[in-house]
Amino acid sequence: MIRSLSRRNLLTSLVAIPAVALLAACSDSGEKAEAQDVKPAAPEPAKPAAPAAPAAAAAPEAQGTVDMAALLKPGALPDMQLGKDDAKVTIVEYASMTCPHCAHFAETTFPELKTKYIDTGKARYILREFPFDPSAEAGFMLARCSKDNYFPMVDVLFKQQANWVGVNNTKDALLQIAKLAGFTQESFEACLTDQKLLDDVRSVQKRGADEFKVDSTPTFFINGKTYKGAMSIAEMSAIIDPLL
Repeated sequence: MIRSLSRRNLLTSLVAIPAVALLAACSDSGEKAEAQDVKPAAPEPAKPAAPAAPAAAAAPEAQGTVDMAALLKPGALPDMQLGKDDAKVTIVEYASMTCPHCAHFAETTFPELKTKYIDTGKARYILREFPFDPSAEAGFMLARCSKDNYFPMVDVLFKQQANWVGVNNTKDALLQIAKLAGFTQESFEACLTDQKLLDDVRSVQKRGADEFKVDSTPTFFINGKTYKGAMSIAEMSAIIDPLL
């Protein structure tokens, strides 16, 4: 899976991440990924949202099931959650900060998902780290170091993805974004040289792969059923509404 990187090497590696990292961000062969072999999680490019009512969409077929009790057991890091604990629907997303499909979901589907289901108490949402490369690891580490601003930081990094993923100097690009979020040079470097945090982020990723067979991003578990690929709000509504 992911190569082991020391604290110093993680920071150094961010200076010149090859552009192929972006191509490999949403999939992992378990070996060294070749660009031509990479298969993104979403089988087709995202289609423009139709103006018709979202309820008309058919629910995607689930691609497996997991035991919810096992899925929700505490891991190496505390789960980052939005919504009520007693919501009827639980959505767990495994994502990578450098995955364009994850960014597309975050920008086009998640805002309405939050308004329609999470903010109304119908669903709770848990985001778990599944980085495929050092840049994604760094992005998640900065989000974790943002404490209560975890989700706003994730949102900014997804929205700014084109400005820091696959660029010549990812470290400097991330630093500029982090400064806008209140980081200093010192707190930025302290975060990205926190070996325990790096190990814990990797543990979350490894657990997802080993226990729940996550091998691409985004992967969603909705009340125990597995769905792979970025979904529209219409598709998610078709899954969620019958569960309410």
